[in-house]
Amino acid sequence: MKAVNLEKLLPADIPAGERILWHGRPEWKSLARGAFRVDFVAGYFGLMTLWNVASAAADSGWQAAGLAAAKTFGSGFAALALLCLLSWLSARTTLYVVTSRRIVMKLGIALPVFFNLPFSQIASASLRVYSDGSGDIPVTLGEGQRIAYLHLWPHARPFRITHPQPAMRSVPNANAVAETLRRALLAASNERRGVETPASAPSPVVTPDSAGSPANEAVAA
Repeated sequence: MKAVNLEKLLPADIPAGERILWHGRPEWKSLARGAFRVDFVAGYFGLMTLWNVASAAADSGWQAAGLAAAKTFGSGFAALALLCLLSWLSARTTLYVVTSRRIVMKLGIALPVFFNLPFSQIASASLRVYSDGSGDIPVTLGEGQRIAYLHLWPHARPFRITHPQPAMRSVPNANAVAETLRRALLAASNERRGVETPASAPSPVVTPDSAGSPANEAVAA
């Protein structure tokens, strides 16, 4: 991973001595599939190509069918190329940072913006892992805390529009990142309650998400 000068990127209100536990960017290919839905777009244009070829062949012969296939395939290729470019740019301009006190998200392709999420404002965090080992780590904000879905997208849990959940999307080695965040949340929660953090904390609890696929619950703060 290319070195990042975090001192220039982090918000000025992070106090000296606050430890940076992890920082990274999304995997752009995973982001393309998970956030920009390139698999669905490719499938849609594939079906449209077959439909147009069959219709044109039945009406005007195979020469017309070939022309229809070329037009549909060209449109699909252009759409996928644009989505992949947006995914790459989004991943390139994003920075996620987990410190001992908060999550910082630097987002935005044209106009970078910071979202500063202190652990005291996070109610819980969860994990969804993909087949390549990358995954999404959305966090549930406490009562009274809200960031608009459009301000976050694509760095938000999908389809949670009325109660948006900021998410570190498509992070590499997601299990390790989630474990780092879980321990940090647990330590911060125990510190607020005046409880000493155990040397070995329990593993995350595995629960199904709304889609029926595994989601590891990181910790409830």
